[in-house]
Amino acid sequence: MSDVKQTLRTFICAELIGDPSYPLRDDEPLMSDGLIDSFALAHIAVFIEDTFGVYIPDVDLVVEEFDTLDQIAARVGRR
Repeated sequence: MSDVKQTLRTFICAELIGDPSYPLRDDEPLMSDGLIDSFALAHIAVFIEDTFGVYIPDVDLVVEEFDTLDQIAARVGRR
């Protein structure tokens, strides 16, 4: 799971936050704290599908399920 988390962290920081060196914590709220917007969730879903082969339906892309790195990695882990 740590590899999944690190891959997601690298993508989120570099591509969505725009700062590859941003020290993103596992439990840091991404949308609630304004680091990313709702459009970024679609980018995360596409990245997850392309990288891990896990499809996430649009209806599942909600803040309550995808607000932290921990939550996103757990969803990938549930495949």
